[in-house]
Amino acid sequence: MSRKIPEEWLTLGLESSCDETSAAVLRGGREVLSNVISTQIPVHQKFGGVVPEIASRHHIVNIMPVIDEALRQAEVRLKDIDQVAVTYGPGLVGALLVGVAAAKGLAFSLGVPLIGVNHLEGHIFANFLSDKELEPPFMALVVSGGHTALVHVKDYDRFTLLGQTRDDAAGEAFDKIARVMGLPYPGGPRIDALAREGNPLAIDFPRALDEKGNYEFSFSGLKSAVLNYINSEKMKGHELAKADIAASFQHSVIEVLVTKAVEAAKAAGCGRLVLAGGVAANSGLEARLREAAQAAGLRFSYPSRLLCTDNAAMIACRGYYQALSGEYSDFYLNAVPGLGLSSRVPDDHEPEEG
Repeated sequence: MSRKIPEEWLTLGLESSCDETSAAVLRGGREVLSNVISTQIPVHQKFGGVVPEIASRHHIVNIMPVIDEALRQAEVRLKDIDQVAVTYGPGLVGALLVGVAAAKGLAFSLGVPLIGVNHLEGHIFANFLSDKELEPPFMALVVSGGHTALVHVKDYDRFTLLGQTRDDAAGEAFDKIARVMGLPYPGGPRIDALAREGNPLAIDFPRALDEKGNYEFSFSGLKSAVLNYINSEKMKGHELAKADIAASFQHSVIEVLVTKAVEAAKAAGCGRLVLAGGVAANSGLEARLREAAQAAGLRFSYPSRLLCTDNAAMIACRGYYQALSGEYSDFYLNAVPGLGLSSRVPDDHEPEEG
C-alpha cells in the first residue's frame, strides 16, 4: 500500500555488503546531498581478495565515522533524518550485520521508519541518480561480482526477472581469470585495462547459452576454457600473451551480455536499456553496449563510475521508492547473505505470465 511522502524527505542510506563502508543522504528520491565511501581495497590486496572477518572488523570501525561525515557533507543533523535505508543482502553476512545493526539502532533512536534494501535492486536504482530524466519501463542488465541478470523494470515497484546466471557471475569470472594470470586484486579493472592492449579475436573462447530467446547466463565453461588455455600454453613452454588472453576473454563475456540484453529489450518492447552493477564500470562493456543499443534504436543509460561501485546513495534511492509504496521493515530485519534478485508483483497486481 502506497503512502504520501513529502518530496523533501531526507533518507539516510547505509551500505556494508562487502568491502566498502558507505553512508549517504538523499533529499527526495534523486538529490544526493552526500555519498561517503570508505574502501578496504588496500587492506585486502595482500590477500588477493576480500577476507570476510577482516572486512567485518573494518566496517565496525568505519561505520559511525562514515555516517558522521555523510551528515556533515550534507549539512544536516541526525535528528533531521526522516527514514533510514540499509542493505540487508546479498553480501558477506558479518559485513551486512554491521550496517543492519547500525540502521536499526538509528531508526529506533530517532523514531523513524527502517527500510531494508536488496543490494542488487540498489544497483539498478543507481541509474536514477545519474539520469534524472530516467523513468520506467526499461530493461536492466545487472552485472556484478556475484550476480548477472536481466530485469524488466516495469515500474518503481514492479520488476520481472527474465534470466540470471546458472553458475559463475561475470564479475566472479573476471576475478578468477585475473588471479590465475597473476594480476593484483581487484582483478576486474586489471583485465579491462590489459584488454585494451590485446587482440579480442586472437583466441576463440566459447559462449554458452547463446540460443535466441534464452536470457540465462553461464560463465563457468568460459572460465574453464581460459584456464585450460593458460595451462596448455605453460606446458608447451610458451610465454603467455596476457593482453590477448584478457582481450579475448573479455570479448566473449561482453558479446554474450550485450547480445542477450539488446534482444531482451526488443522482445519486451522496451525503448531503453540500462546497465547496473560493479562490472558496469568495465569500459569495454559500457562502450559495446552503448554501440549495440544505438544500432538497435534503444536509449542507453549508464551510472557514473562512482555509482557503479557499492555505495549508499543507490541504497537510499531504492529505499525512498520503497517508502513511496509503503514498503518498510520492522526491527526483526536481519542480514540475508544469499538474497537474490526476483520478480516483484505488488499486492494490487495480478501475477503475470512468464
